[in-house]
Amino acid sequence: MKVTQHLWFEKDMETAIRFYASLIPGSSVEWISTIPAETPSGPPGSVKLASFRLGDQRYMAIEAGPLDPFNHAFSIIVECGTQGEIDRLWEALKEGGSTEQCGWLRDRWGLSWQITPKRLGELMGDPDPAKAKRVAEAMLKMVKFDIAALEAAARG
Repeated sequence: MKVTQHLWFEKDMETAIRFYASLIPGSSVEWISTIPAETPSGPPGSVKLASFRLGDQRYMAIEAGPLDPFNHAFSIIVECGTQGEIDRLWEALKEGGSTEQCGWLRDRWGLSWQITPKRLGELMGDPDPAKAKRVAEAMLKMVKFDIAALEAAARG
């Protein structure tokens, strides 16, 4: 079996997926195709399909006009090893979009992302419940995650 996430873009799919692939190491756009026949979404040539990878995850995408906008029910989580990686992705993805608490942002196409440090999971999973609670409380106050601040919260 093969499991692949699928994204529906109203417009600008090719620009979006090429942008995403440029940000995440090990990513690629595998193919992009235009449907030459008429579809329920429009005339011949108005619908595009694509296959791409972000890191080790497979995706398909379609550009076929308006349907349901992206929302929080689906997001892409990127676990980062360093603050530099968090900062780079955060700045690139938030351009033209919006930011939210707890490491969430929406890019300019409306897709939700969670840019998280690997260290967060390690700190939240600490066997000391007081330490994990301090980390959780610090995390809930952050918009973009700050690894040093999370570690400081863990230390108390």
